[in-house]
Amino acid sequence: MEIYEELKHILLQVKEKTPLIHHITNYVTVNDCANIVLALGGSPVMADDEAEVEEMVSIASALVINIGTLNSRTINSMILAGKKANELNIPIILDPVGVGATSLRTKTAKLLLENICFDVIRGNLSEIKVLAGLSSKTRGVDVDIEEKDEIEGRKKLGEELSKKLNSVIAITGKVDSISYDDKTYLIRNGHPMLSQVTGTGCMCSSLIGTFLGTREDKHLGAVLGVLTMGVSGERAYKAVMDKDLGTGSFRAAIIDSVSTITPEIIHEYAKITEK
Repeated sequence: MEIYEELKHILLQVKEKTPLIHHITNYVTVNDCANIVLALGGSPVMADDEAEVEEMVSIASALVINIGTLNSRTINSMILAGKKANELNIPIILDPVGVGATSLRTKTAKLLLENICFDVIRGNLSEIKVLAGLSSKTRGVDVDIEEKDEIEGRKKLGEELSKKLNSVIAITGKVDSISYDDKTYLIRNGHPMLSQVTGTGCMCSSLIGTFLGTREDKHLGAVLGVLTMGVSGERAYKAVMDKDLGTGSFRAAIIDSVSTITPEIIHEYAKITEK
């Protein structure tokens, strides 16, 4: 398929360009996000003080905003950095962790969408439904169990929200859907153990940010970020099960798997269809 040649090109561009990925992210997963970017071949920077975010994002290749451990101190930093990135045409990724769980998260996500144009928004089904103005039973970072397998619903939701926000909408779950305008890619990679380690969603957003930092196609960059996490989850699970290890080792094995990812591995493992 032609898409694999395009994905190969983007993956190799990361190694060649070493994009600097500026994060304003949460302190639960900040170390994992930094390490996953390094493993892929990018360069992470974690700067969230409003006195420096505009200067920092000005030299970055992409910006990742994650509201996982939201606090009033960093909300203004997110807006300042986002506006500066928009001004300089620097790609921005939003990870609306737990939006809908509290009024602060929901109001902040709305504020960010009103002030910043995001290239990619990645979340689980519950989070994306909240951003679309639909009711959803959000419990922290859990997915809405009742609707997680409704592929047609995900496609419709993703494409409609994509047109409204002019953003790639990546909905991750048992089956991932990555929508932009009228085109949706479905990815069936990954392993259930990914849900047993905190931060895999955050790491996925950082991978997307790294691929967008190459300034290649944002839809395919998002596809490759989600695909890389899914494939790495499968490879990590195999590595730990072969040695009778558990979730702690699985977390490290994810980073190992990303650090050794190649276009050939992507092609071998990828379960991707266009819908």
